[in-house]
Amino acid sequence: MNGRPHALRRLALADFRNYAALTLELPGGAIVLTGANGAGKTNILEAVSLLVPGRGLRQAGLEDLTREKGAGGWAVAGRIEAEGGLLAIGTGLTAGSQATSREVRIDSEPASSVNALGEVFSAIWLTPQMDGVLSGPPGDRRRFFDRLVLAGDPAHGRRYAAFERAMRQRNRALEDRRPDSRLLDAIEAEMAAHGVAVAAARIAALDALCAEIAGAGRDASPFPWADLSLAGPVEEAVAASGATAAEDGYRAALARGRLADARAGRTLEGPHRSDLLVRHGPKDVEARRASTGEQKALLVGLMMAHAGLIARRQGGRAPVLLFDEIAAHLDDLRRQALFDAISDLGVQAFMTGTDMPLFSALTGRAHFLEVVAGSVSVVPQH
Repeated sequence: MNGRPHALRRLALADFRNYAALTLELPGGAIVLTGANGAGKTNILEAVSLLVPGRGLRQAGLEDLTREKGAGGWAVAGRIEAEGGLLAIGTGLTAGSQATSREVRIDSEPASSVNALGEVFSAIWLTPQMDGVLSGPPGDRRRFFDRLVLAGDPAHGRRYAAFERAMRQRNRALEDRRPDSRLLDAIEAEMAAHGVAVAAARIAALDALCAEIAGAGRDASPFPWADLSLAGPVEEAVAASGATAAEDGYRAALARGRLADARAGRTLEGPHRSDLLVRHGPKDVEARRASTGEQKALLVGLMMAHAGLIARRQGGRAPVLLFDEIAAHLDDLRRQALFDAISDLGVQAFMTGTDMPLFSALTGRAHFLEVVAGSVSVVPQH
C-alpha cells in the first residue's frame, strides 16, 4: 500500500456530551474502550465521527451535543496523520451561536463547509442502532453506502451537497402559483448534472467493492459475502447508457414531474431516493430475510472489505473504523476474524464494549482504555 491509513493521533473534547474536557493521545491500530453503560464510550466514537462530513454516528442536532452543565457550545479537535506530518482539524459550536451548521477548522483556518473535512480525514462506523439498516427504509441503506463512497472519494460529499442545494431551489420555485419555467430549466439542468455525478460515483464505488469482495476468497471468510446492487432510475440510466444520456434523461424527467412534485411539495425522483440492495450471498436471499446476527456479520464484512479496498488502492488511505458494542454481538470465530483483519490491514479501529474479556485476544496488539463517568484512563497490559 502506498500511503498510510488515516490515523487520529490526538483527540480533544470540550463541553462535549458528558466530557467537560478530555485529551487523548492515540496510537494507530486497534483501540479498545471498555466501561459501564452510560460512562461515555460511545460519546468518544461520536466525537471522532464528527471529524468527517455529516451529522455523526448518532445524527444528533448541534445543541444536543453540548454538555448539560456547559456554557452552551462544544468542540471536538484532532491531530491526524497527513502527508506533511500532523494536521490539526476541528469542529464545534460557539456558545450563544445561532449557526445552523457546525464550524470547521483545518490547520487552524476556517473551512468553507463541513465537506472540507472529507478531503483530509475519513471514518466509517457501525453501531447497534444500525442493526436494522439492511431491513429498514431505503434512506438508511443509502446513507450507509454514501459514507462508504465518501471514505474513498472525498469529493462525493460536495457533489451531493450541490445536488441538494439545487433540489431545494427547485422545490421553492415550484411553490409559486406560476413558477418561472426558464428558472426551472436552469435549476433542473444543474440538478441533473450533480445528480448524475452522484450516481456515477456510487456506481464506481459499488463496482470496486464488488470486485474486492469477489477477489477476497469470499467463501473462505467467516463473514458472509454480500451481493450488492443499486436501485434508482438515475443510477440505472448511468449504468445502461452513460452519464451524458442519463443527464439528458433525468433533466427531462424533472421537467415532466413538475406538477406532481409541486403537489407533493418535494422532488419525487432522483439519487436522493435510491436504494442499496443487499443479498446474503452464500444463502442467496435478501439480507432483510436473514437473521439479525447474519445481518450484523454482513455489515461488518462490508466495512472490512471496503477498508481493504481503500487500503490497497494506489496511494489509498483506509478510513478509521468505529465499532460500537461490536464484540458482544459476534460469535467467537467472527470476533477473532475481525480482530485479525484489523491487525492485518493496519487500520486504526476504535471498539467499545462493557466486558474487557471479550477483547482478550487483542492483548499485546491493541491500546486499552477504561472509561468511567466521563474520565478515561489507560489500562496497563500484562
